[in-house]
Amino acid sequence: AVAAGRRLANRLFDNQPESHLDYENIPTVMFSHPPIGTVGLTEEQARATHGDAVKVYQTHFTPMSHAFTQHKVTTAMKLICVGPQEKVLGIHMIGPGCDEMLQGFAVALKMGATKADFDNTVAIHPCSAEELVTMR
Repeated sequence: AVAAGRRLANRLFDNQPESHLDYENIPTVMFSHPPIGTVGLTEEQARATHGDAVKVYQTHFTPMSHAFTQHKVTTAMKLICVGPQEKVLGIHMIGPGCDEMLQGFAVALKMGATKADFDNTVAIHPCSAEELVTMR
């Protein structure tokens, strides 16, 4: 809503008639416990559109910050890719910190990132976000 409002203000008051929001691949976060983040197509949506060309990468793990605590927390992440270039069409995650880390990955998806782009990114260790660039 804030992004759409800014574009409207640009059109009305800042002489930017072409300022419109692209409603495709809008990142969404639920600030729940644990937080949930999603951007792009779900696996089901991707398969309905692209069929067998879809490849899914997923992982489940205990974040390092909870590795030595009594309360075990699980984080789950999923990358939805398509085609021989494995263009990333969707990123979905649930777990601590997912609400914060999704923004940067949403930019990558919006820019047309591929699985190879993720693979060629040096992982920041130790953090949960590294799982998205080290998935196999």
